[in-house]
Amino acid sequence: MIRLLVLLLVLLAGPAPAQEGPARPVKLTQITAGADRLEREFFGRVRARETVDLAFQVGGQIVDFPVSEGSQLEKGARVAALDMTRFERQLDRAEVTLDKAERDLQRLEELSGSAVSDVQIRDARTEADLARIAVEEAREAMEDATLEAGFDALVARREVANYTTVAAGEPVVRLHDMSELRVDIDVPEILFRQAAGSENVAFTAVFPGSDEEFPLVLREFEAETAEVAQTYKLTLAFTGEVPDWVLPGASVTVRASAPRPGEGTTVLLPETALVFDAGGAPGVMVFEPSEDDPATGTVHRRDVTVEMRADARVAMTDGPAPGTVIVSAGASLLQEGQTVRRFTGMGG
Repeated sequence: MIRLLVLLLVLLAGPAPAQEGPARPVKLTQITAGADRLEREFFGRVRARETVDLAFQVGGQIVDFPVSEGSQLEKGARVAALDMTRFERQLDRAEVTLDKAERDLQRLEELSGSAVSDVQIRDARTEADLARIAVEEAREAMEDATLEAGFDALVARREVANYTTVAAGEPVVRLHDMSELRVDIDVPEILFRQAAGSENVAFTAVFPGSDEEFPLVLREFEAETAEVAQTYKLTLAFTGEVPDWVLPGASVTVRASAPRPGEGTTVLLPETALVFDAGGAPGVMVFEPSEDDPATGTVHRRDVTVEMRADARVAMTDGPAPGTVIVSAGASLLQEGQTVRRFTGMGG
């Protein structure tokens, strides 16, 4: 009878209160207000300042082609040369013709007024002028039979082999002007309008496998959209040194940021910091450190007013003041007044 009475009293009293375990580790962050910026990332491709396909202005057989693909050329360096034999004969022929035309003109001018008419003299003068022009053209043809780099260049590709007979205007070699590396990106029309005219747009480049950022500046843009994607092409340029392995054609991520128009300072909250009550009202868990150990304390719920921005980030419009420390991750797993400690890393 006594044992039955004791058992009944235990059941009526309910389960014994559980002893409080160790403080739960949480990730904390401080609420800060800063300039709200519009940020976007774009896929870009590196290119040279200019890419030129060099070609002879005259036809002939290439007999000197010293450049190799991937090599660097200084301005004025020889790229290729044609067989000069034919051009030398043309120049000799033109010079002989000019010499004869000038002698004929001189002889007729000496006989002027007797047996030679003015018409004959004018015709002879015309023949001399034509012969002089032929000499100039032959000399230009000799000069055109040699290709030189017009700038410090990188040899991208040899289009033909040595000893190939090429026609005038046929591409022989492709050169990159490496004096300035640039990046092309395609920007949607709506973002282009937002950024147009803004001097506060900042561009940086990040290469795959690296976190280092390289500053970029806007050089030019196409003043018409693409036919399919309705985008504008922007051309950016690196303002500082870039690694030697960055060559035309390399892929790069371009980050663009600009102040959001019409706004001053905004507080952005991580989504994992939000907790919701039964009615769906949002809040955050504010951390209050203990007097004995600042890394340990309790958490208390504070209501906040938030709005979801177009870039899918959460902005707080009303709530704790800047400087308040809140739980930034796993706040929904905590209870009012629960003891927590600052998470400092694995095993910490």
